[in-house]
Formats: sequence, C-alpha cells, structure tokens
Amino acid sequence: MLHFKLCILRSFTSGDIRLLLRAYIVYVRPLVEYNSIIWSPVTKQDIETVEKVQRRFTKRLHGLRNVSYCDSLNQLKLHTLELRRLHLDFLFCYKVVFGLVSVNFTDFFQFSVTSTRGHKYKLFKPRCTSSLRQKFYVDRVINVWNALPSTVNFSKLSVFRSSIAKVDFLSFLICNVD
Repeated sequence: MLHFKLCILRSFTSGDIRLLLRAYIVYVRPLVEYNSIIWSPVTKQDIETVEKVQRRFTKRLHGLRNVSYCDSLNQLKLHTLELRRLHLDFLFCYKVVFGLVSVNFTDFFQFSVTSTRGHKYKLFKPRCTSSLRQKFYVDRVINVWNALPSTVNFSKLSVFRSSIAKVDFLSFLICNVD
C-alpha cells in the first residue's frame, strides 16, 4: 500500500494538492476500504496501521508536513478511514434493513420489539458468548445503529447518507486522530 501511495506522489509532476488528493481518493482509498463490511479492523493497533496510509499521504502534501493529522483532514475535507468504515457499515445495514440488497434480512437481523427512544428501526442484539463473534459485522453494527439519533432521516438512502454525515460518532471510534 505504501508503494502505491508513493507512486502517486512520484507520478505527478504537479504539486497541486487537489490533483494529488483526487488521485489518492480514486486509486488508494478504494484499496484500503475494499470489503470493509466483511473485514474491518477492530484492534487499536490494526486501526492505526490502516489509518497510517492516509496519515502518511497527507503529511507528504505540500504545506501539510508540520500540520497535525486532524487539521490536515479538516483542510482537505476528509474523514478518518475508521469513520468512513463506520459510515459504510451504516449504509450496508440500511440496504439490508430496507431490502435494497439481495440479502435476507432475517438471516442477519431482527427488529427490536421494545423501542421507546430514538428511531423506529432499532435492531435486536442477541447475546454473544464468544468474543470472536462480537467482531463480526452484524454484532459490530447493531449497537451503533441503535444509537443513531432520532434526527437521522431514513426516508431514502441518499438522505440517510447525508444525515449520518452530520452525526458525531467520536464515542464509537476506537482511535484518536491526533
């Protein structure tokens, strides 16, 4: 991954940050996010290892060498890769819940019968006896899905996507960006 990122920085003679950022988004980030629903790092060490790809790329951009990672992400209008994986988890969960993918909802989820607060699409989380099982997508996403605020709009996928972008998920992220 590091080799591919360096190739982008060496291939472009332009120092234009927008051009280099676009190349990173098109060529590198899909590789890092590939199949993140199935494979998503759960230990802090693994999350930081994946995040290091984007951190190193931003440090190599002109004018961002001495800027903190958090500030460079804000300047470039990027999110951490961990937050992006969480958003991708939400989007796939939405697609399963609303039947937008050819996956049987009942194979993965059940609706919760008691929903007193928040949104009306809360999911039941069965008891998990294995620590390994807690890392699977279904068990990983249910707590965060159920914690979505009532301000999230579930009417359409595009509306849902933009409404979760406005929610602060810092309490659900494992790694600190600085």
